[in-house]
Amino acid sequence: MREHLGFLKTSSTVVKIAAWIFLFLGVTGGVAILLGMVPGNPFWMGLVVLALYAFFFFFFYLIAKIADLLIKIINEIKKE
Repeated sequence: MREHLGFLKTSSTVVKIAAWIFLFLGVTGGVAILLGMVPGNPFWMGLVVLALYAFFFFFFYLIAKIADLLIKIINEIKKE
């Protein structure tokens, strides 16, 4: 497992960046729909977009945190 440490660190960082991008795009799109900048979409659709992208953010961020925890566990095992 120690040989995969670099991959875990890199993938954790990439997934965190992807999570923040999802949150930014979701907030931007949701607020645009809420303010009526997107014609043809009802007000409640903005709330759905916000909720959906917030879910994706927390899901991806949780995956990245689990990878960080796995890295810490591997490092603690390596010390012993």
